[in-house]
Amino acid sequence: MNDEDFVFGTRAVIEAIRNGKTVDKVLIKKGLKNELFSELNQLIRENGIASQYVPVEKINRITRKNHQGVLAFISPIEFDNLDTVLPGIFESGKTPLLLVLDQITDVRNFGAIVRSAECAGVQTVIIPEKGMARIGADAVKTSAGAIHHLPICKVRNLEHTVRYLKESGLSIVAATEKGDKVYTDADFSGPVAIIMGSEDVGISDNLLQLADQQLKIPIMGQIESLNVSVSAALMIYEAVRQRN
Repeated sequence: MNDEDFVFGTRAVIEAIRNGKTVDKVLIKKGLKNELFSELNQLIRENGIASQYVPVEKINRITRKNHQGVLAFISPIEFDNLDTVLPGIFESGKTPLLLVLDQITDVRNFGAIVRSAECAGVQTVIIPEKGMARIGADAVKTSAGAIHHLPICKVRNLEHTVRYLKESGLSIVAATEKGDKVYTDADFSGPVAIIMGSEDVGISDNLLQLADQQLKIPIMGQIESLNVSVSAALMIYEAVRQRN
């Protein structure tokens, strides 16, 4: 992990939050209690920052320096608000092409997906607050810097967000081997949000049920599935092909 991905020490984390750094999550040693921690805890609550109480060994695996039982992961990007981004897409006269990522935990896959999405003109990538690869220096590197050029919207509840997209007029497409239609037979010409899930468990059932279409990519060989970043690129560029 790159040293730029985190700050440690109670006072340093307090100052990072006060200075407007985008803090993904704060790890706190179990049982930590002191006056300075009370100040930090109040800031965490006021700013809606995710936090987790962990054994000190978990923090020690990240840094052996004097962390005082507190470590914060810092995001290299500012996240966008979907409630602002989506209306802006419509107002610009563009046909929405969005990507929803469910349970993508491999940082290299995430970076590769964002790189393909940016190259294809996807207008935003939507990720959940929990259960996702953390966006750090490795993700930026794997994306070839694309993360800095594409809005990333982090949401608390993917199910609620997908319902919002449906209500906003987007067709919801789920990429899954359970699909009953080949992806090239689907219509991507209208407003679309494509959901991609992790390789090990795929898309969660509640999101699959919300999808207007479940699409599969044909597999001809012995391996049962493609890497999710490759699958995402195929789905995205099918939309590009149809629209052009």
